[in-house]
Amino acid sequence: MFTFILVVQAIVAAALVTVILMQRSEGGGLGMGGSPSGLMSARGAADFLTRSTTVLATVFVSLSIVLAVIAATQHRAATVDTSLVGKAGPVDDGAVPAANGDALSGAAAAASNGAAPVTTNQSVPLAQ
Repeated sequence: MFTFILVVQAIVAAALVTVILMQRSEGGGLGMGGSPSGLMSARGAADFLTRSTTVLATVFVSLSIVLAVIAATQHRAATVDTSLVGKAGPVDDGAVPAANGDALSGAAAAASNGAAPVTTNQSVPLAQ
């Protein structure tokens, strides 16, 4: 039930964004104009979009409240993952692995040990 209402709320949210963007604003919005009579007249479209915005916003807020109530009333047992308790990883004694030809990692390793960085390209020195 929760998932169904969540999907409906996502659809309502997408429709609400679309309707809001279609409304004519000072910049023109995404409104298409239309024929001068009936629903697609400027006034008819504005009234329709205003009403649909109100309805969609009300439905969105109502669904948000319903989802909050459902989430608050679902009592699931709180579980804590204890599968990693007591398992210690390798101890880091500060040793830095060999760089294997990588000048940047070799310079970083030398800098972390307090030694001067070794540069292989003298035209671009590494920052200290």
